[in-house]
Amino acid sequence: MKYKKILLTGATGKLGRAIIDSGQFPELLTPPREVLDITKPDYIEKFFENNNVDAVIHCAALARLKECEDNPIKAIETNIVGTSNLVEEVLKKEIKIQKKIRFIHISTDGVYVGTKGNYSETDETIPCNKYGWTKLGAECAINPLSNFCIIRTRFFDPKNIKFDRSATDAYTSRVPVSYLAKAISTILEIDFIGTINIGGERKSDYEVYKEFKPSLQPCKFDGILKETGFPMTRDASMDSSLWKKIEQQKS
Repeated sequence: MKYKKILLTGATGKLGRAIIDSGQFPELLTPPREVLDITKPDYIEKFFENNNVDAVIHCAALARLKECEDNPIKAIETNIVGTSNLVEEVLKKEIKIQKKIRFIHISTDGVYVGTKGNYSETDETIPCNKYGWTKLGAECAINPLSNFCIIRTRFFDPKNIKFDRSATDAYTSRVPVSYLAKAISTILEIDFIGTINIGGERKSDYEVYKEFKPSLQPCKFDGILKETGFPMTRDASMDSSLWKKIEQQKS
């Protein structure tokens, strides 16, 4: 692999665990939060002082929609300020070692408006909820770097579908988490700089989950909105043609 020492934030999360389990990354640094809390700059500074880092895969985030709505300050501190803290330390480290550190940032399809679907990387970004806004803020914090890739995506774990019903009229391009882990490995190795959508076909939530949980019952998106009480995207499907081209070239 081109990059040897890779810092993985959010290693205990769904995507973090999939990245570890993928076997695609031979030497991952996976510090626990007690060692690397991205909301505490002194923790990050100490970690970078004590470790050589060639690349960063930044998965750590507050991703639960309701928690972001109920506690926007925590969402800002984690998703925006935490990312900014990490970027600042990477920039300092680059000056010290006279080398660019590869930075992969995991964002979300929730930065798009989420109504019409088939969003390309150049479409306007106007999130519908606080989670989306804080993730968009995190994207802004990434841009001072020179060797970065922002991945807009949505993923799920086919082995862990906890709910019993899903909407037939809500659409995404979500992919299995194991697929995304392998895609991140590809993005890490190439010279692509900028923002990229990584997703699959446009499918309803019900269509996606039913394949892996046959007992799943159909419902309508408006009913889910009434139950949750906070805004969500109705059609956040993405145009991932740029990624598909890269994937085809690497296969």
